[in-house]
Amino acid sequence: MSYDFKSLSHPDFEDLVRDLLGKHLDVSFEGFCSGPDGGIDGRHSRAGKTTVLQAKHYAGSPFTALKSMMKKERKSIDVLKPDRYLLATSCGLTPTNKKQLGTVIGPSLLGESDIFGQTELNFLLGRFPEVEKAHVKLWLSSSAVLDRVLHAALHAFTAITRDEIEAKVRVYAQNPSFAQSAGKLEEQHVLIISGPPGVGKTTLAEMLSYAYLAEGWDLVPIRSLTDGFAAITDAKKQIFLFDDFLGRVALDKQALSMKDSDLARFIRRIKGSANARFVLTTRAYIFEEARRVSEHLADKRLDVSKFVLDVGVYTRRIRARILYNHLAVAGTGKRHVRALIETGTIEKIVDHRNYNPRIIEWMTDRFHVEAMDASEYPTEFLATLNNPSRLWDIAFRNHIDARSRHLLYALFFCSEYGVNIDDARESFEALHAVLCSKYGLPRDPKDFEESVKILEGGFINISGTTITYINPSFRDYLTEYLSDGAMLRDFAAAACRFKWAEAVWRFGTRNRPLGTADKQFADAFKPIAPMLSNWPIWREVPRLRSDGTNAGRLQLLLEWWAESGAPEFVAAIMRLAKAPPDGWQAWRDGSELIEVVVRLRDGGYYENFPQETVLAEILERELIDMLRFGVAADDLEQMSDAIEDGRRMLSKNLIDAMNSAIEEEIIQAEPRAAESDSESTLQERVEMLTKLAPRAGVAAGRLAIAITAIQDRISAIAEEASDDQGPSFTPAKDDKDIFGDEQLRDLFTSLLDETT
Repeated sequence: MSYDFKSLSHPDFEDLVRDLLGKHLDVSFEGFCSGPDGGIDGRHSRAGKTTVLQAKHYAGSPFTALKSMMKKERKSIDVLKPDRYLLATSCGLTPTNKKQLGTVIGPSLLGESDIFGQTELNFLLGRFPEVEKAHVKLWLSSSAVLDRVLHAALHAFTAITRDEIEAKVRVYAQNPSFAQSAGKLEEQHVLIISGPPGVGKTTLAEMLSYAYLAEGWDLVPIRSLTDGFAAITDAKKQIFLFDDFLGRVALDKQALSMKDSDLARFIRRIKGSANARFVLTTRAYIFEEARRVSEHLADKRLDVSKFVLDVGVYTRRIRARILYNHLAVAGTGKRHVRALIETGTIEKIVDHRNYNPRIIEWMTDRFHVEAMDASEYPTEFLATLNNPSRLWDIAFRNHIDARSRHLLYALFFCSEYGVNIDDARESFEALHAVLCSKYGLPRDPKDFEESVKILEGGFINISGTTITYINPSFRDYLTEYLSDGAMLRDFAAAACRFKWAEAVWRFGTRNRPLGTADKQFADAFKPIAPMLSNWPIWREVPRLRSDGTNAGRLQLLLEWWAESGAPEFVAAIMRLAKAPPDGWQAWRDGSELIEVVVRLRDGGYYENFPQETVLAEILERELIDMLRFGVAADDLEQMSDAIEDGRRMLSKNLIDAMNSAIEEEIIQAEPRAAESDSESTLQERVEMLTKLAPRAGVAAGRLAIAITAIQDRISAIAEEASDDQGPSFTPAKDDKDIFGDEQLRDLFTSLLDETT
């Protein structure tokens, strides 16, 4: 197969040349990015000898353009002084052309055989077919393959053109998902590619299908199972592509009953044929919902491979290539590209947490871009990434059922970084019960398991026993969606853990000063207020984890009272103060309790609390007991700082207890220093005692004795330290994973080159 390389971008061509000539010369070339590379696209050093490779992608350009560019490169080549210089170009070259280039390049070129034009590169691809296979975009873009794709598409998608197919291939950025999904497809013959909207499911499915087509298979794109049954023939090698196969079907039993048994039969038909492959795409939650309501799809015998495509599979280099390819293929104006580069927006786009190929495609579409001035382009691009609702709204509102939405609500108020599946279940069951009861929705004991199946791969990821949203952009979407007072009041009554209740309250009162929140919102927490003194601080199943602190619970109850004034909160506050779960602990409650006492007495937002005096006295007694029984140095410092901030609102007894605790810490300086083997920890102890001693009126001489004891221990540790160094591990270097800001900018700078 002969290539003109026109479908490859500059970076694609450079990657190909490095691999191809590396194979030819049996060396490994160090890669460099596109842009002002100083005359290097690949470099190899051995035994003090350096070989420099440069790739010039001039397919379709006249030889004079290449020659002119090489004249400009001559200075860089002379500066580099390589022992051997190699030039590879997609431009077709005659012997005369090579001779002229040899003269231009100069003495670094050992011979004209080190110039590889279009003909020589095609010859090497014939010698090394494994290199050709490794570069998917190369062989997918050949005329023969494109003709086959167009012929297949015309049977089902009459509106598609050859140019559109070619553009899809050119935009594609090769990534690990291709090989991984191809392996699953070969193993099972049927592959369902799922993932969130806009991540590239259809593109991956098409690239897989085109790959089979390039091997001589017939590509059969279908829009109905009737088309599939009509076309399948065991004697032919066929790959069927059904994009968004459940699509916008209303997910109820009546709608699915008309087609699910056909889908089950067709999958069995494919799996029973050695010459058939079937690729389907769908949002994962749609497929799992279909399996739930369909006895045919739920059949265990129909389990097929699923490949969940997530933006996480895209490295920084791949993200950059996707953006680069879209800009190049769309022919985005150089003024717009320059604006992205010069404002530093390229880096922000590539690294954006809401990065999504669909947004990239939308924001590089030629007609869309031309409608805005270049100066506005960077701002508009980032604004689109910052507002991802267009990617989630339809799917969330229309494609999943109420119980699945309930699970997504519950997860929102769990940890942003993932929640244990048992905690997720507990939160879901509580919220689901409240919402189903209020709105007359049906409930089933298996609702949690079914919702997880529906949402996995589309809205959530499950890693081990941890559930997270599949993309941060969905949390951003829910942040706007859940800004509804009535909805949040429903959520308040469903809390089954302190942290969950606190998250709902903080979310509902965000961006508003305390005292301006909705009284109804605070009142909604009255049913769970008594539970804050019942729920354990430590939850042991399936692992030990904390559900906040008693001081945090007390402050939350006081905030609810400040907004509501309801007696239920007063009762809950006093009960918690007298009998906190697991008792008061200095390390988690000390400094916060001091702040609560100060607020009760300083006329702040706890002013006029009915039992202010009693509550403050209870808390002070607890604080005094903490200090008398001994407090760790770090906690002592924090509690002392809190006392200093509110000293005039605190009792003499509490201040005296703190002074005694500081004195004891100084007295025990030497034995406690002996227990430590950390120089930095001991140095921090010196700084802490130096700060606290004056507060307690400790004499300078006594402080000096304590500090001397600690410093002696520091000196002893230093003397005991061995001069022997432990083993040093140097991470293996992988150039393909190194893609810094400079390389990123250089890549996109090549789009400003007149020859691009």
